[in-house]
Amino acid sequence: MKRAEIVDWGPARIGLTDSVSVLAGDDNGAYPSGNSVLVRGASEAVIIDPSVTVVARGGAPVAIDAVINSHGHEDHLPGNSLFSEASVHIHTEDLPAARSLDGVLDVYGLAGQARVDFGRQIVEEFSYQARPDANGFEDGHVFDLGGGVTVEAMHLPGHTRGHSGLVIGSVFFLSDIDLTGFGPYYGDAWSDLEQFEESLRRAREVEADWYVTFHHKGIIEGRARFLEMIDAFHAVIGTRHSAMLDYLVEPRTVDEMVEHRFVYRPHVEYVFADAVEQRTAELHLVRMMARGEATEVEPGRYQRT
Repeated sequence: MKRAEIVDWGPARIGLTDSVSVLAGDDNGAYPSGNSVLVRGASEAVIIDPSVTVVARGGAPVAIDAVINSHGHEDHLPGNSLFSEASVHIHTEDLPAARSLDGVLDVYGLAGQARVDFGRQIVEEFSYQARPDANGFEDGHVFDLGGGVTVEAMHLPGHTRGHSGLVIGSVFFLSDIDLTGFGPYYGDAWSDLEQFEESLRRAREVEADWYVTFHHKGIIEGRARFLEMIDAFHAVIGTRHSAMLDYLVEPRTVDEMVEHRFVYRPHVEYVFADAVEQRTAELHLVRMMARGEATEVEPGRYQRT
């Protein structure tokens, strides 16, 4: 017997095809929750990114044989503890996050008290439990669930090293390419701006009837709407870059850029907010310097050219 119960999700279970359903998270999947995906084949059933809402409800509508994590952030891992007898799968690059709490914290690159505080939050609020038995997969890996139902992994790094989308027939799960006005998040130690943009270009080419994001937007029907949304999402990178260049009309330090805030609004108080602002600023500064848009006018101070 699996520890998790079989739970009737009612209207929160949204069927897209005969084999694919979305288990809608609280508040449209806003953080700390998210929209999990249930896939049922003839021989196995998997849940993708079982959220805190799945944990709070105590299970899924069917018995779960395997958990697929799209990447190693805390909000995508809660059900790894709930489905204790199911196998766990995550891209090899993010495997440390599934296997240990230190692995999750390494994704963020946190140190000192921030690392301690966030580690405690991950355990207490996200039911984190290390899964040293977790398995790694690579780009293009296909999970065969029987009866012609498959889940194909698409490596889409940049958000984290191992961030992946999942293609399930006519459904494309985008995970944290979430198509919001907030724009792409690439503020961790394991994030990369260039990789994120390449992943957006690759994801844009996927043709599906349904596109699903873990946060906020949830279910998007039809390719035309998807293209509008992913292009607007991608454009936020350029808008953020321009805002930073405008700020650098006078010489500024990275610390000043962190305090100014280009990712989060000033009132946001996440433990990791300053680290995200710093990593994001550093990545854009590297791009500016490579393009000749800015220069280091004195040690640690940068100005647009």
